[in-house]
Amino acid sequence: MAGERLTDKVAIVTGGGSGMGAATARALAREGAHVAVADINRSAAETIAAEIASAGGQAIAVPVDVARPAEARRMVEAVIQRWGTVHILTCIAGVLRTSAVQDIGEEEWDLVLGVNLKGVFCCAQAVLPAMRAQRSGKIVILASLAGRATSTLGGAHYTASKAGVLGLMRHLARELAPDGIHVNAINPGIIDTPMVRAHTSPEHLQRVVAGIPFQRMGRPEEVADLVVFLASDESSYITGAAIDIHGGELII
Repeated sequence: MAGERLTDKVAIVTGGGSGMGAATARALAREGAHVAVADINRSAAETIAAEIASAGGQAIAVPVDVARPAEARRMVEAVIQRWGTVHILTCIAGVLRTSAVQDIGEEEWDLVLGVNLKGVFCCAQAVLPAMRAQRSGKIVILASLAGRATSTLGGAHYTASKAGVLGLMRHLARELAPDGIHVNAINPGIIDTPMVRAHTSPEHLQRVVAGIPFQRMGRPEEVADLVVFLASDESSYITGAAIDIHGGELII
């Protein structure tokens, strides 16, 4: 199963139990990485980790709520205990809510900002000791086109969280570059994932897709391929970048 681009690298994939996270976990493993499939849904994480292992790869499942700093630290500790370090962190865990501004309560606001923004900070902070000790690391954060403009499907809290992620990414990239740590973001458009389908009616989704120049949604595997590139040595002079992948949905 192992490829060559990430042979023996140790990677954490948050949100690895489904959608773009699962596709990324599989793609990293195919390139030879040892993969920690981290997800709040333990069963989903175990399923993807078992799938990778059955194909000849190295994977473990790690249950985690990324918005809780102690759990993020325990996640990293579990990975280091298994494989000795962390080379790659991919922050893909996220939630989508579609409420109108007037309907967003404090609990829903805190959930979306907690997972989508605070969760990235908690996980990035947790891997820093290991990455600084080895003077290298790759952090790849899943943001969104919502961070560049406004969300097509989500509410104001989703847009705010993803704009915050892009700002956090830029700051991390500048502050951590002297430690040899690369930090980049990916801005997907409409990707065909369970989360997107769960929060969008088929009729609305059809209207949205009709406005995309390529006339289709993106595939999780297409995002995963971009994650692999940013996690590999091929991106050795790239940091602080936010790369769009959207089929032409937002061209600026």
